[in-house]
Amino acid sequence: MLTRLLFSLAALLAACQVHALEPAVALSLVSGETDARIEALAKATATPDDKTAALIQALADDAVKVKGQQVWLIQKDGQGLDPVTGTPSPVAEDAEDVINNNRMRGEIDAALAALKLFSTDEKLRREAVKTLESETDEARLPLIEKALAAESVAALKDQLSVVRARILLGSSDPARRLEAARLLGDSHNASTKTVLVERLKEESDVAVKSAIQRSLQNIEASLVWSDRLGALFSGISLGSILLLVALGLAITYGLMGVINMAHGELMMIGAYATYVVQGLFQKYLPGAFDWYLLAAVPASFLASALMGAALERSVLRFLYGRPLETLLATWGISLMLMQLVRTIFGAQNVGVENPSWMSGGVLLMGNLQLPWNRIIIIAFAAAVLLGMAFLIGKTRLGLFVRGVTQNRPIASCMGVNTARIDTYAFALGSGIAGLAGCALSQVGNVGPDLGQGYIVDSFMVVVLGGVGQLAGTVYAALGLGILNKFLEGFAGAVLAKIAVLVFIIVFIQKRPQGIFAMKGRSAEA
Repeated sequence: MLTRLLFSLAALLAACQVHALEPAVALSLVSGETDARIEALAKATATPDDKTAALIQALADDAVKVKGQQVWLIQKDGQGLDPVTGTPSPVAEDAEDVINNNRMRGEIDAALAALKLFSTDEKLRREAVKTLESETDEARLPLIEKALAAESVAALKDQLSVVRARILLGSSDPARRLEAARLLGDSHNASTKTVLVERLKEESDVAVKSAIQRSLQNIEASLVWSDRLGALFSGISLGSILLLVALGLAITYGLMGVINMAHGELMMIGAYATYVVQGLFQKYLPGAFDWYLLAAVPASFLASALMGAALERSVLRFLYGRPLETLLATWGISLMLMQLVRTIFGAQNVGVENPSWMSGGVLLMGNLQLPWNRIIIIAFAAAVLLGMAFLIGKTRLGLFVRGVTQNRPIASCMGVNTARIDTYAFALGSGIAGLAGCALSQVGNVGPDLGQGYIVDSFMVVVLGGVGQLAGTVYAALGLGILNKFLEGFAGAVLAKIAVLVFIIVFIQKRPQGIFAMKGRSAEA
């Protein structure tokens, strides 16, 4: 960490005149009252050198001792260095550790962030700007202005301009406060709004006060739009998860007429398959851990598909045409599967980690961040949907499934092995449930009760979209997801759920066939 920081200071040393660390400055940084140490820290970081940076980093690492007028930097091997000369120096036995309170630690972190603004690594500079977002100390201004002049990345330059404006807002010069108030009007950050509101209470200059009020109006309008976009993205994200969960049910319930109450548990099996693959990669392929999810996708599909095929061949094949019996049988199976998982993996939730390429997100409008894991799940749901549409509409298996669904006796007379097609179709629906479990493992906890939270919603999606209708399932999933998230913003999560349920009940009363009704021989069957 220290080597990385010293390397990042090369640009700073070339850009500005620096002053060598002096013994008195080193002593003032590590001893005395907190206010005096903070003042010395601000002066030292205004024109730093590499030894000053090393001392500040050592303070952050609690690796500094002091006795009288002598200061030591403590190395990993316990040896001491003189911070001024950088030469080894024996540490006195009665030297005391330098203690930093929380306030001092915050100032040290801010100072380190300010020094990282000159790093050649864009990621380090971005982290530094984020750390300094709430900075209001005017002593940091010279360093920030130098960094602003040297910055070449437009996005970071804009963020640094906002940091500079927030510092200027506390200036004693009304002209600088006016400039800052106008600049902050272009910010889309909720924390900037808080700073402006606090400043508005104290501001006495009429022109500055008016500029702050106009900036607050601009920020509030921007925040309203970011909230709407955030709700829309959350709705699409929830809708994509509901779509993944309901796609498998659209086959087992919509096409085969089986009320599969164990659908959620098949999804749970897919999630646990992902957990098992993760464990195998951690143990045998730790270097390739970031790619475990690529192996977990087919593994989760196969695990759930095989379980679904076993259930269909052993139980459900004897219950076709009797929906109530399938409901009771699959409900019992769901309880057995949950207990089986509790026996093997335990009753507690298990942790599934995101690969590094699914961490973080895309920052929009200052305070709206779209997580990568959600974005990737939306794309994954779209890919599964397209794959399923192709399979059902364009392949020989899909033709047989549609034929058996529409008229089983005629399909059998044409030479179709209907029993085998039933098994394939149920295994396909179960496998898609496993894919849903794999996706859900990346955004929530994995436990024996995972499927219970989605089974009712998935049935609502299938019924609302129209039984056996793929397009209806898509419209219903996305529609319910977006509607639910927008209602949550007004009424809260519980009332939003109730409102959505009431809407579905009223809609089904008016249109029992759902959004897309079956036509032709499918409807007659």
